[in-house]
Amino acid sequence: MTRMPPLTVEGATTAITGAAAGMGAEAARLLAARGARLALIDRDADGLAALAAALPGTGHTVHAVDLTDDEAVRAVAAEATASHPRLQALITCAGSSMLGSIDQLTMAEMRWLMDVNLWGTVNITQALLPALRRQRAAHITHLVSIYGLAAPAGRIPYAMSKYAVRGFTEALRHELEGSTVTVGAIYPAGVKTGIILRGRYAAALDPAIADRAAKAQAQMYHTEPADAARRIVEATVHRRARTMVGREARLVDALARVTPTGYWRFMRGPLREAIDTTTPA
Repeated sequence: MTRMPPLTVEGATTAITGAAAGMGAEAARLLAARGARLALIDRDADGLAALAAALPGTGHTVHAVDLTDDEAVRAVAAEATASHPRLQALITCAGSSMLGSIDQLTMAEMRWLMDVNLWGTVNITQALLPALRRQRAAHITHLVSIYGLAAPAGRIPYAMSKYAVRGFTEALRHELEGSTVTVGAIYPAGVKTGIILRGRYAAALDPAIADRAAKAQAQMYHTEPADAARRIVEATVHRRARTMVGREARLVDALARVTPTGYWRFMRGPLREAIDTTTPA
């Protein structure tokens, strides 16, 4: 594979979804410090405004939008591209989680998470792709997950959505091969963003049990969002196709390669408390 020249950050624009908090906000801070302009995208208008006000540099724009709303996403893409003629990168950090077993979840709950994690990612990517194609060099970075490498029990909708994002990312990379736009996937593990604590759980699940399971999962997270963001920014600037974030991601990646049908035997024990959505708290 031919090595692609890195992106020039200063003066060019990166669009970031999920920018109001967590890894998206940290990536925005790092890029702004390097002279980038930013199109900040999130549902949280107040969070976006606060972030933009604190960033160094000028020319940043904020775009409050529900990424599952097709018409609104198209409007935001038009706004962003009009404000940023040098839009050269897209980083998709927006997403949510869902706790519950197949017996506890409804189809509506699973569809909601797929809409947010998969279709929200596809939506903004498709909308901004024409602008990215106009650049001499551009890159798309999709955040997948360690659960896009190995699928745990108790996380069916989340694993489904992340495997789907992985498939979309890889197929898009192949579709854009030979163009000026490259595509990469990030596989974070255990980043302390609070997503599991703020995420949803099945309505049929006892809230006390959901709280216990979420906290058990959160206790396994070791990577600071700022550290993960550094990997994300470097992967974007250097247009990398595949990046692991965290020791657990590298281990699970290797495990799934070595034993693609047996990795759960090794993951079940460490995840026991986090995947238990039936035992009383």
